[in-house]
Amino acid sequence: MAKSLTGKVTRSEVAKAAGTSVAVVSYVINNGPRPVADATRQRVLAAIQATGYRPNAAARALASGNTKTFGLVVPNISNPFVASMAHVLLQESLNHGHVMLLGDAGDDRKRELELIQGLLNRQVDGLFYNSVDRHPYIEMITASGTPLVMLERVEPQPGVSMLRVNERQAAWQVTSHLLSHGYQQVGMISGPTEMLNAQDRIQGWRDAMQDRGLAIDEALIFPASYSRQGGYAAAQTMIARRCVPRALFTSNEGQALGALRAFSEHQIRVPQDVALVCFNGTEHAAFHVPTLTTVRQPLREMARCAIRMLKEGHDEAQLEEFPHYLEIGESCGCKPQSQS
Repeated sequence: MAKSLTGKVTRSEVAKAAGTSVAVVSYVINNGPRPVADATRQRVLAAIQATGYRPNAAARALASGNTKTFGLVVPNISNPFVASMAHVLLQESLNHGHVMLLGDAGDDRKRELELIQGLLNRQVDGLFYNSVDRHPYIEMITASGTPLVMLERVEPQPGVSMLRVNERQAAWQVTSHLLSHGYQQVGMISGPTEMLNAQDRIQGWRDAMQDRGLAIDEALIFPASYSRQGGYAAAQTMIARRCVPRALFTSNEGQALGALRAFSEHQIRVPQDVALVCFNGTEHAAFHVPTLTTVRQPLREMARCAIRMLKEGHDEAQLEEFPHYLEIGESCGCKPQSQS
């Protein structure tokens, strides 16, 4: 049977080609609500293929109240950690029969608002959200009735589920690891200091220094954007001020790469001259020279949990805290775990 050339094929045309009713065609397409004999089902499927009929996804979503789409809003997809999280969320969404619509705010709060409004207008079944500046548009989302999972630490609120790691404790761990090498001077490239996660990581750095009875030199904190450029600029500032610390904690992998570039330009060696560790490393950490010692998060497990939270759709907020782990590379001066 030739496909229709008259325009968009309707269910009536499929029913006519299959020799059955429009209702039966609907039952086959929607897998119910009534059973269809196998022979009839096969005729309908053959008619769908022959006519080139394509179900109207929007109409089906309106009828079922389920669009089979999730939304994801992130600050900047160029951040390696954010990209890794987006990747596993996309894969897990597909495993559950959902398409993921990605909104990249480009570190622009106005664009972030527009993306959220657009996703809500498309009636996504749920939204994953990591805000640009830790002032998320939570009330707008919850008012729409759309299930929400925050991928960052925010203040607890009714109906807002959250995934997180204990970033203060993780920062304490990596700083303590550097101090265990015998370094007395540990600097830090933090995130922007108005951000909650930057504050958590700075406090973890302070905790580790205090636990060792070391003086805290606030001049060794270098705020920067969570980017390669941010890390590069912060390292250049250290060099210009002649205050390059013997050991350095960077707040993400991008900052670490930027710092490595700046140090290389000035013949400052890592780890021989500056031992370095970073937060939120990805699988790429093992392919840098030197390989990076980094805090890793269990992204696959976190993505599975996030999908479960959205699909369960509890009215009460859910909080899941995940353990982090320290992956040893060459940048801190240790022998990498893969070589031990």
